[in-house]
Amino acid sequence: MASVFRSEEMCLSQVFLQVEAAYCCVAELGDLGLAQFKDLNANVNSFQRKFVNEVRRCESLERILRFLEDEMKDEIVIQEPEKYPQTPLPRDMIDLESVLEKLEGELQGANLSQQALKKSFLELTELNKHSIDSRFQTETNLTDDFFNEDTSGLLELRTSPAAVAGKLGFTAGVIQRERLPPFERLLWRACRGNVYLRHSEMDAALEDPVTKDKIKKNSFIIFYQGEQLKQKIQKICDGFRATVYPCPEAASERREMLAGVNTQLEDLNAVITQTESHRQQLLQEAASSWRIWGIKVQKMKAIYHVLNSCNIDVTQQCVIAEIWFPQADAARIKKALELGVERSGSSIAPILTAVPTKAAPPTFNRTNRFTAGFQNIVDAYGVGCYREMNPAPYTIITFPFLFAVMFGDSGHGAVMLAFALWMVLNEKTLLSQKNTNEIWSTFFGGRYLILLMGIFSIYTGFIYNDCFSKAVNIFGSSWSVRHMFLNGTWNSQDVEANLFLQLDPAVPGVFSGNPYPFGIDPIWNVASNKLTFLNSYKMKMSVVVGITHMVFGVVLSLFNHIYFRKTADIILQFIPELIFILSLFGYLVFMIIFKWCRFDVHSSQHAPSILIHFINMFLFNYNDPGNGPLYGPQREVQSFLVVMALISVPWMLLFKPFILRAHHRKTQRMSPSDAIEVDVIEANHANKPGRGPRAGDTGSPQPHEDKEEFSFGDVFVHQAIHTIEYCLGCISNTASYLRLWALSLAHAQLSEVLWTMVMSIGLNRDGWAGLVGVFIIFAVFAVLTVAILLVMEGLSAFLHALRLHWVEFQNKFYVGTGYKFAPFSFGYILDGNSEV
Repeated sequence: MASVFRSEEMCLSQVFLQVEAAYCCVAELGDLGLAQFKDLNANVNSFQRKFVNEVRRCESLERILRFLEDEMKDEIVIQEPEKYPQTPLPRDMIDLESVLEKLEGELQGANLSQQALKKSFLELTELNKHSIDSRFQTETNLTDDFFNEDTSGLLELRTSPAAVAGKLGFTAGVIQRERLPPFERLLWRACRGNVYLRHSEMDAALEDPVTKDKIKKNSFIIFYQGEQLKQKIQKICDGFRATVYPCPEAASERREMLAGVNTQLEDLNAVITQTESHRQQLLQEAASSWRIWGIKVQKMKAIYHVLNSCNIDVTQQCVIAEIWFPQADAARIKKALELGVERSGSSIAPILTAVPTKAAPPTFNRTNRFTAGFQNIVDAYGVGCYREMNPAPYTIITFPFLFAVMFGDSGHGAVMLAFALWMVLNEKTLLSQKNTNEIWSTFFGGRYLILLMGIFSIYTGFIYNDCFSKAVNIFGSSWSVRHMFLNGTWNSQDVEANLFLQLDPAVPGVFSGNPYPFGIDPIWNVASNKLTFLNSYKMKMSVVVGITHMVFGVVLSLFNHIYFRKTADIILQFIPELIFILSLFGYLVFMIIFKWCRFDVHSSQHAPSILIHFINMFLFNYNDPGNGPLYGPQREVQSFLVVMALISVPWMLLFKPFILRAHHRKTQRMSPSDAIEVDVIEANHANKPGRGPRAGDTGSPQPHEDKEEFSFGDVFVHQAIHTIEYCLGCISNTASYLRLWALSLAHAQLSEVLWTMVMSIGLNRDGWAGLVGVFIIFAVFAVLTVAILLVMEGLSAFLHALRLHWVEFQNKFYVGTGYKFAPFSFGYILDGNSEV
């Protein structure tokens, strides 16, 4: 149970394993997920480590798996295994390599064959449909009569002397549509207008056999005369990647060619279908085992990465590793090592020995599904030092409560609670879906936090008597308007002449004398001075809650000092800190509560101002005629408290550095054997603030020759910074808690404005128009409520509650300069939470 409030006790141990058993032992520790391996080869290049070849083989297998995944994308659904497979043995890598390499080779061969067949099919389709097609021949006048009769405007070209000497040639082909305009311009300029180009758009887009993208193309035919123009046209076609197809001039030859192309298209279509069927069979085979293969490769790669961080002795027969693990799980670690040795078939038992070290152990806070979200909030500020007080257990209550103070609305809290309950009750289904959306993952990870925030918001909403900006009269109001008329205080003329009338609690019968049983009386919802009343109430409440929260943080620092045996810090730091904050701000809380209890409805008009009293307290001004004392000995009490607060400042600033210097000098004058028995004050101070006992320490201070060099100047400056920061922080932190008041009022007013500006429109209409309008207006109201009040205002209140915990609460006792325990765990690696 103590591990809930502090991090787990950690142990650093050295493990000696036989080389043949090292792989299986590391695999068992990965399944257990409770051991963090130290890198003993930090100065060795990654490519010079022992198992680098095995890592490369695993990366080659990962490349094949990525290739298979790309091929199956949007075609084949990868099957998920019912449970994770067991970690494969080293010899299983050979079988896995042969299976994956064979599958890769067959699939690559099928892809190449399919691409070649589709390319041939595409060329024949273009040739058949767009180069020798009868329709295209009609559009271009490409017939036998074309070369004997005047058609297509080529009369002058054909009757020229050059046409008589030589025959008119042509080139037909296909080009991408976006390349046609520059292609046409270049033909005209390069050939100086001595060519004739005709083109036609293809009806359907064609599929590229390599990229599988849809491409729109145009077919064209170019008429020219002379071999020189033919060579120029050929080069231009090559430059624009236009496909040129042979086209006979004679109609009979074209018909024969068309028949042959159609026969080839039929044969190619049959072969492509068979090739695609074979490819689908290969992908189905891969899809059934792809996930299992991926898990096995990830596990093997992770194990070899860990083995690369271990040492191997000179005999090459023993693997030496150093691991951090919780002391409470030492038996489980030993059991896992024994299982690994048994699985490997080795006869040599592993050796596990504790290693004394001065290095700070990692911080490990054991969590579950409920506490993980709150621990993440604390760790986001900084991972705690080893064995330091963990703020997470207290955050479970204080964080949702401070959020609810700013988000106090039972209606909005109920919506938030319903959303959180849906996530909690369906968490197994939602976890199995493995949604990768970051925003959704954030909400789902904090489902229990949202659940508590909703519950606390409902609670504070009942205290504020606020439900969607409306009060709920559950117990009946303690105020009565009727008695104002019965007592003659009001008459009909008063009601007609005044828009607002004020209830006087001093009039008998108007106020029952018994407060509303729970929360604020609902009559304040219709009062014109509602905001004035809530301002005073929520401001004082924020001060009381904030100062209580800070004092609790200071008290928690005492437990740190006691655990780390820092007696000097208890006397010279904790006690003056507590005196300072209680003398000033604790007294402020006392005055607020005392005023609430001391003055009733008859004496409240003559009640003094707490703010003026608090200011006069520092000025020692007790002769203010407009602000009478709260109680009899107020002057003596306040003077004593101010003096104690002033004394605590030099107490924090001066005493600790000089006492530590005196102890350090005393230790230097002693012999090494006597120095061990010196008081533990200086020994504990030698450690950094917040650091706990080092692994391997017995609790006794080290001899003076092993200690860090003592610098009085550094200690004094550090203490001065701490004193100034604490004294000024008490003032600024108290003011910072007023955000509870500000955001609570802002949320209530925004909710009221939304109701007034939206819902009242539909509720103020009669008849069928009003009935239809209510449905429409309520939909708009619901959307705006969720978007503005729940999402935006909720995130705002969440961030402010986060700041109050990080800055105002945790800085009183939490250092947060440690490093997190990162165990080698297959679960973390396969879930994507850790990288090896």
